[in-house]
This record gives sequence, C-alpha cells and structure tokens, in this order.
Amino acid sequence: MEILYLIIAVLCIVLLTTRLKVHPFLALLIISIAYGFFAGMPLSEITVAINEGFGGTLGKIGLIIVLGVIIGAFLENTGGAQTIAMKVLSLIGKKRIPLAMGVIGYIVSIPVFADSGFMLLHPLNKGLSKKAKISLAGAAIALGLGLMASHTMVPPTPGPIAAAGILEANLGLVIAFGIPVSLVALTAGIIFASKYASRTYIDPDDGDESGIEENRNSEEAPGIMKSSLPILVPIVLIVLKSVLVVQVEGELSLAFQIISFVGEPVIALLIGVFLCLFLPKKLNKDMLSSAGWVGKAIKDGASILLITGAGGIFGTVLQMSGIAELLGNALQDLNIGIFLPFILAAALKTAQGSSTVALVTTASIIAPMMPSLGYETEIQKALVVVAIGSGSAMVSHANDSFFWVVTQMSGMNVKTGYRLFGLGTAVLGITGAVSVFIASLLFS
Repeated sequence: MEILYLIIAVLCIVLLTTRLKVHPFLALLIISIAYGFFAGMPLSEITVAINEGFGGTLGKIGLIIVLGVIIGAFLENTGGAQTIAMKVLSLIGKKRIPLAMGVIGYIVSIPVFADSGFMLLHPLNKGLSKKAKISLAGAAIALGLGLMASHTMVPPTPGPIAAAGILEANLGLVIAFGIPVSLVALTAGIIFASKYASRTYIDPDDGDESGIEENRNSEEAPGIMKSSLPILVPIVLIVLKSVLVVQVEGELSLAFQIISFVGEPVIALLIGVFLCLFLPKKLNKDMLSSAGWVGKAIKDGASILLITGAGGIFGTVLQMSGIAELLGNALQDLNIGIFLPFILAAALKTAQGSSTVALVTTASIIAPMMPSLGYETEIQKALVVVAIGSGSAMVSHANDSFFWVVTQMSGMNVKTGYRLFGLGTAVLGITGAVSVFIASLLFS
C-alpha cells in the first residue's frame, strides 16, 4: 500500500502544480502530510518530519542558493553575461553560430536562470542569424539546449545544488562529473540543432545588429576577466577542495586547511559575490539594498528555497514512513541501475514542467533508498545527482515556462516547438544519461 500511496502522491503533485496551478511549495507540503497520514505514521512523527526535513535541507544548501542567485543578478545587470557571450562568440566565430550560441548559453546559465539567459541573449542570437542569412531555428534551439544543459547538471545552478544537498553528495564531485557529462550532452544537442533544427527556416527578420555592436563597445560593461572570475573562482575552489579531501589523508597542513575552508561551497560562493562587487563601473549602495539587485535576486531565489525545503519534507516523510527499504528492494530487482533516478526525473519533468521541481522531488524520493540501491560512495552519490539532472532536462513542452520563452521569442508555433525544442531536450537528456552510465562503469 505504501508504494501505491507514493504513486498517488506523485500524481497529485503533478495534478496540483499543472492543472490547478498550485505553487509547488504548497503542493509538496500538503502531499507530504497526506502521505504520512495515509501511510500510518503517528501524527507526532509527521510534525517532526516537517521540521527536520525543511530545516535540515535548507540548513545545508539555503545559503548556497541565495549566494548563487546574487552572483547571477550582478552578471545580468552589469552586462557581464553579455561580455562573456561576445568573447565566446569571437573565439568560435560567427560562421558557426549554433555552436557559439550553445556554448554561450551553457556558460551564462551556470549563474543566470535559463529563462533570463535566453531573454538576455535573444537579441544577439537574432542579430547574428540575420547577418549570416541563416534560419533562426538552429541558433535558437542550440541556445536553449546550452542554457538547459548547465541549468540542470552543473552547480552552482540552484537545482543541482538542491539535489546534491538532499542526497548529501560532495558538491565538488558533482561539478567534476556534471561538467563533462553536460558538455557531452550539449555536443549532441548542438549537432541536433545544426543538422536537424536548422532545416526549418525561421526568418530572423527583426534582428537588431546595432545592439550587438553597442554591447561590444559599451564602456559600462565589465571586461572578460572581471566577468568570468565570479563564476570560475568558486567552481575551482570547490573542486580543488574535493580533490584534496580524496587525495590527502591524516592531519592537514595549514595550507590545506585554508584551501579546505575557502573550498567550502558557502565560502567559495561568498568569494564569488565579493568578486561581483568589482563588476559595476561604479558600485552604488542601492545595488546592495533590499530594493536593488541583491534584494530582487533574493526575492527570485525565495521560491526555489521554499520548493527545495518542501522537497526535503517529502523526502524525510518517505524515509520515516519506512517505504525506503521496501521500494529500494523492489526497484533493485529491476536491475536498471543508474537509469532509475534518470527515469524518475524525466517522468516528473515531462509531467509537471519544472526542472527544479523534478530535481528536488526525485532526489527526495531517491535519498532514503540510496543504501538499498547500492549508491553509498561519494562518486556514486555525485553520479546519481547528474543522472537526475539529465532526466530533469527532458522533455520540455507546453507545461514548461522555458518552452514558451524559447518558442515565442523565436517565432515558432507549438507544433514546431515540440518537434525542435521538445525533441532537442530529449536528445540532451538521453545523451547525458548514457554518459553517466559510462562514467558509472569507469569510476564506480
């Protein structure tokens, strides 16, 4: 009966968030309480699960998510994201526009939300397609898939951070596996965009070429070095600390202790926020106020924090109900290994549309089953997070806000959007899952 209740619970989450438009936080909270009640948990245990699930989850990753969205806000508002985009474009070349836009989207979406990233880069995308006299479709799909790849698989993007926190995975190892897996997936996505999507002609008639030159020569935008440091430094520090923890045993020297400290995700991202203060030509105190860039970023991040905390409640309720061992043993007999978290995430993403909700909910379901499924080492935990990320990338369609951003801004009708972007996210997710499977054979 517990397994039946879980299936009903997941279906109810999908129904509440899609048909009834209930906020995912409320949906997860209500269904968690209802599941605990029907599973026969004592009422006092349900209360404990709510408090421990919410507080424990946000205690691990709440600050990381907030700092990440602040970095993204500074890059977006100062023009740093545009600077990175123009630099990548100059290195790759305007003749390979789908490749350039895919790579630009991938980099920009690490600190900036995918929806914002597409709107930010859309004028550049249209202008380049018009100048090259090619269909807008190939470049737009490549940009959308590039944004989706890092959005779902590479911390410090909030979704993968949340999944890593729920599964207690080493964030450095998640980054170390997430980057190559997502790049392999993106390569398949760019090939799809170049060879298939570009065959559908969409006229980039309204491209604003002057906007490209204006951004390139703007004296207000920071240089490429300044723009890159808030992203690169935290990632390098987190990965470096993770490598040291694996390689060095025994008492650490002072230098290793310092690296271990600054490599903690919260400290590393705090350093990234500090580096963001050098991005504006003139730092204004209003930028840091509750009504300024920081305040708006925190408001934007609040929804993700609440959804993540509610996902933690769902996972804790499942764990305390005793379903973990039962479901883990049942699924273990299916012998689908690392594809299990991928399939769960893909099903949730396709059903309710939000990659972040799919990441958080799948991680919450999988977390209590990790020991019985045999995912106990740090590498295995990291690979599970990336597998969930791969699943949460697919399939984007009408219930996904990002689907509408990509299709409507690119002039695609719904049928074309399904055929190009929906199918493209399937290519992205499946390639990512296969890459994770190969990595699991090599490293587990």
